[in-house]
Amino acid sequence: MSDKIEFGLDTFGDVTTGADGQPLPQAQVIRNVVDEAVLADQLGIDFIGVGEHHRNDFAVSTPETVLAAIAARTERIHLGSSVTVLSSDDPIRVFQRFSTVDALSNGRAEVILGRGSFTESFPLFGYRLNDYETLFSEKLDLFAALAKGGPVTWQGSIRPPLNEQNVYPPTESGTLKTWIGVGGSPESVIRAARYDLPLMLAIIGGDPKRFRPFVDLYHRALDQLGQDTKSIGVHSPGYVADTDEQAREELWPNYKKMHDRIGAERGWPPTSRATFDSEADMGSLYVGSPETVARKIASTVKALGISRFQMKYSNGPLPHEKMMRSIELYGTKVLPMVRDLLA
Repeated sequence: MSDKIEFGLDTFGDVTTGADGQPLPQAQVIRNVVDEAVLADQLGIDFIGVGEHHRNDFAVSTPETVLAAIAARTERIHLGSSVTVLSSDDPIRVFQRFSTVDALSNGRAEVILGRGSFTESFPLFGYRLNDYETLFSEKLDLFAALAKGGPVTWQGSIRPPLNEQNVYPPTESGTLKTWIGVGGSPESVIRAARYDLPLMLAIIGGDPKRFRPFVDLYHRALDQLGQDTKSIGVHSPGYVADTDEQAREELWPNYKKMHDRIGAERGWPPTSRATFDSEADMGSLYVGSPETVARKIASTVKALGISRFQMKYSNGPLPHEKMMRSIELYGTKVLPMVRDLLA
C-alpha cells in the first residue's frame, strides 16, 4: 500500500428520474454527469470514472467525449473510463481518443480496460461473442504496446500487422496510465501483472476481504516477473447521506429497480431488503452516514492494501440532486475521516 491513498468516484451515467418521477432525457443525464464531475473536482476528489454502455438505461456510450467536456471545466481531477470495453473497440482509436483527452486535461487522462459486464456492444459493432477471448487478449496486447509510447510493431490474428507505426497524437508524457479492470478472474490478475499494468478490482458484492487472494496473486506474479510494485484500486457501489437510516431509505428503492431490471435479463431472482441490508452491513455496499462509509472504506483499504478507492455513486434512477449531495458528503466529510483513520 502506498503512503498516498487516492479517492475517486465512478458513474455509468445511469438514466435518472426527474422531479416528476419520470426518466430524464439521456442528453440531460450526460450534462448532469459533467456537473457531478465539476463538483468532485472542486471538492479535491482525485479521480472521476465514466462507464461505457449501449443500453436505454445508461446514457454514456462514449466516455472519452464526456471526459473531454469535463476536462475543459476542471483543474486537477484525473479522468478515466470505468471501464472501456476494449473487445468491441479499436485499440488504436481508443488510444487516440484518450491521448486527446490527456492533451485537453494537461495530462490527467487514464484508461481502465476491461471486458465489461454487458455484451450489447458485440452485435452493435459487428463482433461475434464466440471470439470474446481472442478479441480481448489480442486487443489488450496491442493497446499495451501503444500505451508505452513510440512507434509500434505488432502482429496478431485479428488485423493486419503494424511495423514501426506511429500513432497520433502521442501523449505529452510519453505514456498513458492504463489499468486492467478485473471482476474476479485469476487469469485477468496475472494478465495485468504480465503487462506490468496497475490492477482495478471491481468488487460489487460480498465481503471485500475475499479479494485478498487476488491481491496476493498479483504481487507474487509481479515479483516473479521482476516487475516493480503497481497500484491496486477497488471500485464498489456506495451512497452517502446525513444518517445511516436516510442513506438506506433513499438508496434502497433505486438499488432494487436497477438490480431487478438487470437481474430479469440474467435470470436472477428479485433482490430483497434483507439482501440489501446484508450487503450494507457486511458486503461491498458503502451506504450510510459519512462516519459509517468512512469506517468501511478504511477497513477495505487496510484489508487489501490498496492505493485507490473508487465509489460508484450512481445507482439506477437515483436522482441527480441526491447524487450531488452524496458527492458533497464524500468529499467534505468521508475522505478526511478515512485519512484520519488510516493515519
